[in-house]
Amino acid sequence: MFLMGFFLGLAVGLGFWVWQQVHLSLYLEQLLQPLNSNSRKITNIKLLLRPHLQREVSMVNKQQQNLQQLLSMYKELLDFAPLGYLQVDEENQLLWCNQQAQKILYLQRWQPGQVRLLLELVRSYELDQLIEQTRDWQKPQVQEWVFHPPCEDAKVVTELKSLFLRASSLPLPMGQVGVFLENCQPVLDLKQERDRSFSDLAHELRTPLTAIRLVVETLQTRLEPPLDRWANKLMQEVDRLINLVQSWLELTQMENNPTMQLDLEIVEMRSLIILAWETLEPIAQRQSLSINYTGLENIYIQADKSRLYQVFVNLLDNSIKYSPSQATIDIETKIISTDKGQMLEINIIDSGVGFSVTDLPYVFERFYRGDKARYRLPVNEVNSTTGIAGSGLGLAIVQQIVIAHGGIIKAMNHPKTGGAWMQLQFSHIMTNLPS
Repeated sequence: MFLMGFFLGLAVGLGFWVWQQVHLSLYLEQLLQPLNSNSRKITNIKLLLRPHLQREVSMVNKQQQNLQQLLSMYKELLDFAPLGYLQVDEENQLLWCNQQAQKILYLQRWQPGQVRLLLELVRSYELDQLIEQTRDWQKPQVQEWVFHPPCEDAKVVTELKSLFLRASSLPLPMGQVGVFLENCQPVLDLKQERDRSFSDLAHELRTPLTAIRLVVETLQTRLEPPLDRWANKLMQEVDRLINLVQSWLELTQMENNPTMQLDLEIVEMRSLIILAWETLEPIAQRQSLSINYTGLENIYIQADKSRLYQVFVNLLDNSIKYSPSQATIDIETKIISTDKGQMLEINIIDSGVGFSVTDLPYVFERFYRGDKARYRLPVNEVNSTTGIAGSGLGLAIVQQIVIAHGGIIKAMNHPKTGGAWMQLQFSHIMTNLPS
């Protein structure tokens, strides 16, 4: 029975091979039909061309099979990739997507092999805009947004959770666009949970730290030299911890409420910057540091004066810490034109060690400690006037205050001095004080 099945399969296979050869011969005959078969020379050419054409056709068929196998392998790899991937044609029709993309975008209505408009399956303006920009500009693009999954069943709509997505797109031939999707929601949830935990801890620390400070104050009045210096040192460290806790709570409040309540008034920026420098001048004099202000003399913006004062004290304090002795800190102000209209630009440039290139994207993150050359413990840190020196929270607080004012802050290294270059931009500017 086994032999019979074997020979039957062999016969079927040989029959298929003979049929394929006959079919190929007939196809070649059709290709060579325009040639005059009555001519002996043409007949000889046909006899010479037939084996060559057979080999070429067989090679093309083999290449096609290899390409098909590669395509299947790549699709299988993408299907099990941790990132989502989708591909659309020039008319924004969804050609293919992997399992992760179906899960992220809730594409239950799409089946492999279907070609449907992406907009019918995914109602996301950000994704559609990303694809159009990629196709128009013919350059890879990156977009982050909060995706709200669609739901036709009202019973489960409350169970669906919005996702924070990051999409990276790239242009493909024939107007097609490929998009890689990353679900950043778990990382965001973890960060929020971490922030809540730290905030709860900060709240709990305030009471015992206040009690310790009261005890230290009592010791200061009862201890005589040289023992009192230990109480003074302990007081400095307790105040440092209290300031750290207070700064953390303040930063958390700002991040939870980006549009925090500001006490807005008309502020003259040059006077405010000079006031911040005068506060820090006793520390700067120890290193023989000075400032060089250039730019606008009378420029006003609508802002919270006390908050912006905090910003400039913090930034100038950092510049003082990391500047070499007898150096100059440059402060430049000017008005620039942007797509948002005219803005006031303020540049604070020192000649210190600057930031590491790998650290620049993270300098505004809380508690980030990067290159030790920049984040070494400065000699004059104990005497810092900001109260949060060395805590890793200063620039994070500065960024939140600037954002609350609708502004922008960037951290760079200056090409000439090699030091840190902090650039701030504010709108709502006024060239003259309103009457």
